[in-house]
Amino acid sequence: QVQLVESGGGLVQAGGSLRLSCVASGRTFSKNVMGWFRQAPGKGREFIAADSWGGGSTVYADSVKGRFTISRDNAKNTVYLQMDSLNPEDTAAYYCASRKSGYYAVSPDSTDYYYWGQGTQVTVSS
Repeated sequence: QVQLVESGGGLVQAGGSLRLSCVASGRTFSKNVMGWFRQAPGKGREFIAADSWGGGSTVYADSVKGRFTISRDNAKNTVYLQMDSLNPEDTAAYYCASRKSGYYAVSPDSTDYYYWGQGTQVTVSS
């Protein structure tokens, strides 16, 4: 079992930056594929970024490529999402997620992720 807790959301002006954190507890984290997703009101859950253990493979959605960076600190059981050049279209609830241990493929499909955090709200004002 893995528990995930996100933090770092808030209100920011367009062009600003935020860094989200997701702390994992429970079973082995360092080898889990970790991902970030977001969901805006009235929309489906959207893939943002995912990272394999050890950083061997990282994937980004086209909508955030070059602006967002996923990273992890396995010693702290934490995965981060650095978000720069934010715009109002980035407003959403942001969720971190983990695949089960033993599943090493980085995936943009939310159904491949088993553990989810409760989400943190990001609001970007124009």
